[in-house]
Amino acid sequence: MGTLVPESKTLGTDVYLSLGLKELGKENPGIPRVLSLLSSLLERSVQKNEMLLENAQIKDVVTIFHGSRAPSLGIQQYIDRIFKYSCCSPSCFVVAHIYVERFVQRMNVHLTSLNVHRLLITSVMVAAKFTDDAFFNNAYYAKVGGVSTVELNRLEMKFLFGLDFRLYISVQTFWKYCSQLEMEAALGNQVERPILACGMKENWSNKDESTCASTIAQ
Repeated sequence: MGTLVPESKTLGTDVYLSLGLKELGKENPGIPRVLSLLSSLLERSVQKNEMLLENAQIKDVVTIFHGSRAPSLGIQQYIDRIFKYSCCSPSCFVVAHIYVERFVQRMNVHLTSLNVHRLLITSVMVAAKFTDDAFFNNAYYAKVGGVSTVELNRLEMKFLFGLDFRLYISVQTFWKYCSQLEMEAALGNQVERPILACGMKENWSNKDESTCASTIAQ
């Protein structure tokens, strides 16, 4: 298993702590700032790509990550849910973001509201397996993400082959993406329009766990 998370003195203490990547213990609970910055960045990217595709009147490359319609759960809520239930380190979300960018570039696809949710749950799961000392299995992540275990297994394999199994990320690359997220904060331009997703419920109680897998797979 790889260990990616750099020491704060290497990364730059201010940015490292500002993003919430430093685990400060149970006495400082809460949602790390990196999650809201990442969701804002992804939402702007989705809007930009969908506008580009619409204006150019071109069809995006369809992959197994695409749904037939966008889910009802926004990107911010989806990321918060993954963090809450996966118990993975905050750094996993930076790593997942890097993986997603590599994947869409290698596969020549655009990040849109039809594929962003499946790419998120898959990339975070892969990141947790590679960087964290402990992580949940695919069946658990499938429940968290609102897909079936069978589908998530397929998504994981497609994702890994799309990355050519190149999961290592240098400290320099990790720092570059952390800086990118800090720049996102400097923009102060949160996207208002919710990015919708297939059949997921915003108020996802425990009783919804048994039905979530069938609602997103459309």
